[in-house]
Amino acid sequence: GYVMNQGECSHFMRASVSDWQLNALPKDSKKLLSFIDSRFDTLPFCGRWLHSGGFPRWQEQIKALCNMGVVRMYPPLCDIQGCYTAQYEHTILLKPSGKEVLTRGP
Repeated sequence: GYVMNQGECSHFMRASVSDWQLNALPKDSKKLLSFIDSRFDTLPFCGRWLHSGGFPRWQEQIKALCNMGVVRMYPPLCDIQGCYTAQYEHTILLKPSGKEVLTRGP
């Protein structure tokens, strides 16, 4: 099927950036970034974790970080309406005889 990004973004991940990008960030965004670095490092995270971490206005701050390229957005994947789409660490092929993991190493 055809899969596309759609809907409100709920997942994010820290990107590698240069020092000049970090220096240009507003003070409140730097505080959020410090929390992201200490709590998640480069692992993906969702907005509700920022809210529960003491950042009730995280949406404005994360938008500034995304606009500067410091954080990447990962919006939900949507397929045909009413169908399910999932993201996994491996690519799997579902066959009548069972599943086959296509990305597993030798």
